[in-house]
Amino acid sequence: MEEELLIAFDSTQQALRAEMLLEYAEIEIDIFPTPKEITAGCAMSIQFCRSALEQVRVIVAEQSIEIRGIYAKAAQGDGYIEVGEEGGVR
Repeated sequence: MEEELLIAFDSTQQALRAEMLLEYAEIEIDIFPTPKEITAGCAMSIQFCRSALEQVRVIVAEQSIEIRGIYAKAAQGDGYIEVGEEGGVR
């Protein structure tokens, strides 16, 4: 099973915009409540497969979508770790 990543947002408007654009690009996503471990201004996050990470980053950058960050579940299963530019965790 492929690892799931999560995009957190500071505003619902940006989350809804990202949802529309990612669906338009035919990236499989799920709307997911923002975990309490991630401090964000929006209660809605978008979950997607790691294999789509580069495509998601391109859409976010080209469309100037404001995000809090992209996160992966911590290896121990408790909490989340921000994903760095190269796809590794920070």
